[in-house]
Amino acid sequence: MHRKSLPLAAIGAVGLLALAGCSPASGGDSGQTTEVTVWHYWDGTNADTFDEMVDEYNSAHPDVEVSASNVPNADFLTKLRASATSKTLPDIAIGDLVWVPEIEQLGSLVDLTPLLPAETLDDITPALTSFGTIDGKQVSVPVSANNLAYMYNKTLYQEAGLDPDSPPTTWEELMADGKTILEKTGKPGYDLFTEAGDTGEGLTWNFQVNLWQAGGQFLTEDNSAAAFNTPAGKQALQFWVDLIDSGVSPYAKWGEFEKGQGGSAQEGSWMVGIWAADPPFEFGTAKAPYPKDGTPATNLGGEQAMVFGNSDASSQAAADFLAWFLEPEQVTSWSEATGMLPVTTSVATGSEYLDWVDQTEPRLRPFVEQMADAHARPNTPLYPKISLAFAQQIEKALSGDATVDEALDAAEQAVNDVIAKG
Repeated sequence: MHRKSLPLAAIGAVGLLALAGCSPASGGDSGQTTEVTVWHYWDGTNADTFDEMVDEYNSAHPDVEVSASNVPNADFLTKLRASATSKTLPDIAIGDLVWVPEIEQLGSLVDLTPLLPAETLDDITPALTSFGTIDGKQVSVPVSANNLAYMYNKTLYQEAGLDPDSPPTTWEELMADGKTILEKTGKPGYDLFTEAGDTGEGLTWNFQVNLWQAGGQFLTEDNSAAAFNTPAGKQALQFWVDLIDSGVSPYAKWGEFEKGQGGSAQEGSWMVGIWAADPPFEFGTAKAPYPKDGTPATNLGGEQAMVFGNSDASSQAAADFLAWFLEPEQVTSWSEATGMLPVTTSVATGSEYLDWVDQTEPRLRPFVEQMADAHARPNTPLYPKISLAFAQQIEKALSGDATVDEALDAAEQAVNDVIAKG
């Protein structure tokens, strides 16, 4: 799920980036320059920072000229399809993580495995690397990341007599705190994304966190069938229904927390950046609570870069640029400037970046630490249809129009129908 990220408070301009790294991609002594075109949908700080990094790369690599263009998010896939037909595809496309399988169907993505250093691929957060692996090929690599964690209103916690520095760590504690907030303040204790809407993804993306925490899976390993209609799926959905029935999470009331009218919510890391400069209330963050008999988990978002095979020279040059972008120096600078989470383990666990987080915006720390427990959504081109079909049936349990078992059975059938139709 794509979100615009804003600069964090106290983040200054991007410093000079390291110029060491990749060897020239093409040209050599011939004096020729290899051009690499990049399409992305970033704007604001993200686009400005990316442009600065492109300029730094070009200055250090005179045999390559990387040029970046913004394509609005709403038009991105349509323009790519049209460009595939007219054979005018860019050399690199940077888009939403869930788009990768659809874009891969255009048929010309390069396998990056032989073009990128093995140590670069090994350093990427495993869930993000696995998402870009289709039919044994590494067709994409991540360039940004975000995830979901627990955010809460410290003021409401205090009004309810709760310790604002001790957020819940388990589902059981979340429920107890939510009931206390509701009883003491009259406000809902925890927001849930309960409506399918036009895409279903808001509900599905949030629910998957709890499904994984309970030990379940969304689809089978080969994405050939639904896998959520299990005891783990029932536990997760029953938890949501119990939150609603208790009044802690009123049905169809998503957004109360962000208005200051709710105690807490499962929110994305981008919200820290959005709120940091001018917080609507005093807020805190924590890792996503999980059941006492479960395991930590969160859901990943962000952008991935794909290379189209326009020519051997442009593919190699594009891969070299991405290898440079994924070096620790660049990952650190990009993450600090944009507020996005590091996509590599070395940076996410390294003292330089973590010291910066602790000194500049410690509320990012839970999100960063959760990268080790992150999952990625199924990498199938059918995912958008699957997400909507799932959410439409699950919502019936949340609205009281179906039991937990009925909703899971119907969702399983609906998802399997989508997969069968292809």
